[in-house]
Amino acid sequence: MADAANETVFAHWTRLVHAKPDALALVEAACGRTWTRAALDAEAHAWHAALGEDISGNRVTFALPNGAAWFAVFIGLLRVGAVPVPIDPAEPAASQLQLASSAGASWALINGQLTPIPSNPIGYPKSGACLVKLTSGSTGRPRALAFTDAQMLADGRQVCASMGITADDINFAVIPFGHSYGLGNLVMPLLAQGTGIVCASVPLPQALAADVARWNPTVFPAVPALLRALTEADVTGSTLASLRTVISAGMPLSPEIARAFAQKFNLRPHSFYGSSETGGITYDRTGEATLIGRSVGTPIEGVTLTPTRGGRFRVTSAAVQGRGSFSPADRATFNEHGELVLQGRAGRLVKIAGRRLDLGDLERALRTIPGVNDAFVALHPQNIDELAAVLATSIDAAALRVLLRRELAAWKVPRRVVVVPEFPLTARGKTDARALQALLVR
Repeated sequence: MADAANETVFAHWTRLVHAKPDALALVEAACGRTWTRAALDAEAHAWHAALGEDISGNRVTFALPNGAAWFAVFIGLLRVGAVPVPIDPAEPAASQLQLASSAGASWALINGQLTPIPSNPIGYPKSGACLVKLTSGSTGRPRALAFTDAQMLADGRQVCASMGITADDINFAVIPFGHSYGLGNLVMPLLAQGTGIVCASVPLPQALAADVARWNPTVFPAVPALLRALTEADVTGSTLASLRTVISAGMPLSPEIARAFAQKFNLRPHSFYGSSETGGITYDRTGEATLIGRSVGTPIEGVTLTPTRGGRFRVTSAAVQGRGSFSPADRATFNEHGELVLQGRAGRLVKIAGRRLDLGDLERALRTIPGVNDAFVALHPQNIDELAAVLATSIDAAALRVLLRRELAAWKVPRRVVVVPEFPLTARGKTDARALQALLVR
């Protein structure tokens, strides 16, 4: 990527369009239509020309699925000097308005129409802001995080340098463009260095395999649920032959899934860890650590990690929101390879029967029990001195309780246990903590 210090994302994109207007920018696999850089830029220009409103300097929310229309709106907003706020396309109109208000947006694009937000009539000075990310809200209220052009370009540059993604690659887009992962791994590589994108038709294993076989993408930013679905599906290993790099983020990838995927497709997945506030943090460059569940890799290019109190750590890089330094809510250690080993969320200490217990430690212990694929532990919703758990397993409840009593101290055995085949996920591919909590309430 070119030097990002003093340029905007829109300036980078404009230079790419002028340099190679006929280069492939985007494919919508569902309909088979392709867009060159010039054609995609023309779509953005047409959308911008049709606005009919002076929205310069204002935050504007929009909820669109992956595709040319998403980029037309995003680039069009940058062109007019507005600040895009992408939100999940699954959100209903009423929720979009609420999210727009909480994000400080003055306008919301809903069903193709710009709707003013009465609670935010003034807008924000652009002040170098490129976009606003909305956090997932899976563990609380979504937060609005404003990023500058330089920060977003730095994230894209650091991701591409660490993962070896070039302008000649083609990204396979299944994860949403508007999520932090999608912005750093799909949107910025296209707008800043011209890496093309194939938008998947539908997120079903057979359809994904067919899309890859037809359009030959080379890089696949994925989540564990997608990799597991492909591993278990009735598709041949050769269907993903064009891929050279498969990335897994959003939540930890189990070594069992990693090994099964690698064996079936002869392709190691690479763990990637980041946050909305920081962009990319670590990456397993060889895939070895992912296969054995050792870590989530080493810091990506341009990122410095510093241990702090309580098992926390601080992330410093040019991509970090705000002042360039942030401490995620995760606890972690560094192993002898210099890799980051996640230890669960901070601030999950509780008292049970007068004894202190780290819920993250108990979840890790539960995951070591044969047949338990994942574990979520919380305080019992009715009895605060007891525990409750959701376990992803195929073991029946009676046999599971025998295992728990054998493996855990009696005071650590959850009073309420809910068994599910797999954990619910958010649209971002992360474990849905609120849905899990709801399962514990009878």
